[in-house]
Amino acid sequence: MGGTMDGTKQRRRGNTRQRIQDVALELFAEQGYEKTSLREIAERLEVTKAALYYHFKTKEEIIVSLFEDLTKPIEDLIEWGKQQPHTLETKQEIVRRYGQALTDAAPLFRFMQENQATVRELSIGEMFKNRTLSLRDIIIDPDADLIDQVRCISALFTMHAGMFVLKDIEGDPEEKRKAVLEVAIDLVTQAHRGGRTP
Repeated sequence: MGGTMDGTKQRRRGNTRQRIQDVALELFAEQGYEKTSLREIAERLEVTKAALYYHFKTKEEIIVSLFEDLTKPIEDLIEWGKQQPHTLETKQEIVRRYGQALTDAAPLFRFMQENQATVRELSIGEMFKNRTLSLRDIIIDPDADLIDQVRCISALFTMHAGMFVLKDIEGDPEEKRKAVLEVAIDLVTQAHRGGRTP
């Protein structure tokens, strides 16, 4: 796959359900989740409210469906990770794939970051937390000491923070993404090696 891996461009999809998701996310980003109505989403799409209702009855349904669609690669990664040996290569591959999944779902995670109160009220906050905990359980060795457990958890939070904190730092987005990935992989590598020393 050549070209950029920008999630929004990659997701330019034709069907109505996906167009509703994309437009809703744009409006939520522009004016906030609370201030956006289903009527406004329908108007921006140039469809009737009834046509919108055919796919989604509420704004929450739109966000939950977006979350499920965009984080499916993370769910798949968790399933894959559970079946792999507990090697350093597996952990590094999980961190790499997780970084890509976060990049592809960046518009959704921006929404979650900017609407934390709303996200806490919706089911997606709990779902995301559970997925993060599942990933943590895969990359932490069962017998790891506390410092190595913290390193593994920090690797995941480095990935999350990298999406938001680094956007305010000068530089090429791809270079920043690579730097975040390198730090996260370093943390997991140190933790893995730490668990190996007597």
